[in-house]
Amino acid sequence: MKRLSIIFFAFLSLSAFTTLSSVWTNDDAHSQLGFTVSHLGIADISGTFNDFDVTITSTKPDFSDAVVEMTAKTASIDTRVEDRDNHLKSADFFDVAKYPTMDFKSTAVKKAGKNNYKLTGNLTLNGVTKPVTMDMVYKGTVENPGNKKQTAGFQVTGTIKRSDFNLGNGFPAPMISDEVRIKADGEFIQ
Repeated sequence: MKRLSIIFFAFLSLSAFTTLSSVWTNDDAHSQLGFTVSHLGIADISGTFNDFDVTITSTKPDFSDAVVEMTAKTASIDTRVEDRDNHLKSADFFDVAKYPTMDFKSTAVKKAGKNNYKLTGNLTLNGVTKPVTMDMVYKGTVENPGNKKQTAGFQVTGTIKRSDFNLGNGFPAPMISDEVRIKADGEFIQ
């Protein structure tokens, strides 16, 4: 009996130091990874990556300790113009044959107001890895009435420079802006 008590006490002690992580994955039908550049300084051109996966791992219900990981297939780029998409897939830009994915892994999430965070991490694109910081808004968690699963909503926005990732170096900023605005919206299922 004494041995059983010791085992039970050891189990409770270990449980006190164990945190349960929740893993959330993006719901493809309700998630979008988009970008916008300026063309000739007079018009915005937007596009999406249609094939991507994101996981968010967190032990806290407000996601203040979240670890965010994303992989997107660069060949899934879609600007609604086939010739432009094919050019963007070439070695002039994304070189999808050589670099089939772009990847992001967070290194920090810092509170920046109610449900607002600064999401910092390493973005690997076109064979180059650089730290980036984006704004992340946690939009809440609800039970999805369709599938009865807990569903969390997030929006990530920010700006990167394409020159930092050797994207389209042959196309100067007056033709295509160096700044690329990122906007990602997603629903995540636990």
